[in-house]
Amino acid sequence: MPDYYCRHFRAYHDETVAIDPAPFLGTFARQLSPGDHVLDVGCGSGRDLLWLQQKGLTVTGFERSPGMARLAREHARCSVIEGDFNAYDFASLSVDAILMSGALVHVAHDRLPGVLGNILRALNPESKRRMAYLSMKEGEGSATDNWGRMFYFWQESDLARLLSECGLEALDFKRSLSADGTGQPWLGVVLHHRGSR
Repeated sequence: MPDYYCRHFRAYHDETVAIDPAPFLGTFARQLSPGDHVLDVGCGSGRDLLWLQQKGLTVTGFERSPGMARLAREHARCSVIEGDFNAYDFASLSVDAILMSGALVHVAHDRLPGVLGNILRALNPESKRRMAYLSMKEGEGSATDNWGRMFYFWQESDLARLLSECGLEALDFKRSLSADGTGQPWLGVVLHHRGSR
């Protein structure tokens, strides 16, 4: 499954780069101030990196696929860290906010708390913001698509409970249909992190 993004990075880039992130990232961006540093985990094409830069924010990408990371750098003209969020030491970073737009949809339900906890270590404990955005596919169980990618689905109540247990306060919880026209329902959450590293 992970190899899809390494092998088909150009096709994935072309399918997603032109989508306008404003409808699902607008509320998140309004919680931030110019100059705030945002880490985009699973930055893909770099679309959201560029959009956030245009809002006056400082951005850094994080991407597992080397090909995707290269395209994101070219598109957004910013730093993109190449790494696997399952193993990367996020405590080495210090940011005001973390964007995880569709980035964790392949993480199994029982593994999500640990993965999310590791990523949240990137938040600067001295920051006044400590914001995050997370979007997950809505539904039950899991499913494999035609490319062999395993997707895990969430119900709003289960996701809300997990996020609270991770020290995250939901400021905005929205349900929307996928911006790619597939009709897939998504859950998008703007979050404030209360805990420490």
